[in-house]
Amino acid sequence: MNELVKKLMGMGGMTDQVIATDFLISAKANIRNLAFAITEASTPAVKEVLREQLRHAVLTHEKISSYMIDEGMYHPSDLSKQLKTDLTITETALKLTD
Repeated sequence: MNELVKKLMGMGGMTDQVIATDFLISAKANIRNLAFAITEASTPAVKEVLREQLRHAVLTHEKISSYMIDEGMYHPSDLSKQLKTDLTITETALKLTD
């Protein structure tokens, strides 16, 4: 995102991280919802379509996670670092409401 736009929005360098985090959360919710839908599907054809969607959702989650880990935005195996990251995102979000 353009640095000027980021500054005007009051987000500085956090924009990409906020967007990626939101995308990751949405991907996780999509995986959960598709898994549930598979258990409720009434025909093999519908189940197969949902399984394929689930496969794509898991791949999407993997790509987002890898991007965030590579960029230092996500630390799934280091709780201390992840907590600091989450607090920074929260503080940025709270500042946006002022």
